[in-house]
Amino acid sequence: MSAEGTPRALEVQVQSVDDIVIVTVHGEIDMASAPHLQSALEKVLRDAPPTVVVDMSNVGFLGSAGLSVLLAASEATGSGGLRVVPSVAARRPIEVTALDRLLTMFDTVDAALAADEPQSRN
Repeated sequence: MSAEGTPRALEVQVQSVDDIVIVTVHGEIDMASAPHLQSALEKVLRDAPPTVVVDMSNVGFLGSAGLSVLLAASEATGSGGLRVVPSVAARRPIEVTALDRLLTMFDTVDAALAADEPQSRN
């Protein structure tokens, strides 16, 4: 929620760095906004990039619908193809649900881009 108490709209931006696609997410991921993220990830995954980095460092809330989207994207990319950079608010639900055992997570986008192979399953 913003300072005014209204939900922040979800913004999703996509860019490529070499053969890596970076999906940058701003806002809150809940039942209402998760389909927007899902649609963006499905569009990116249609081209079957070897690696997708989901930058969630500016996500203020991650609900169960958003967790489901991440899980589906992870399954679609195969082992290590999806790299997640969670905010503190996003990391908590990922860890509580034990998705951190399935998702490859990094502290920064630079670390996710620099990884030759998935090294961190924090």
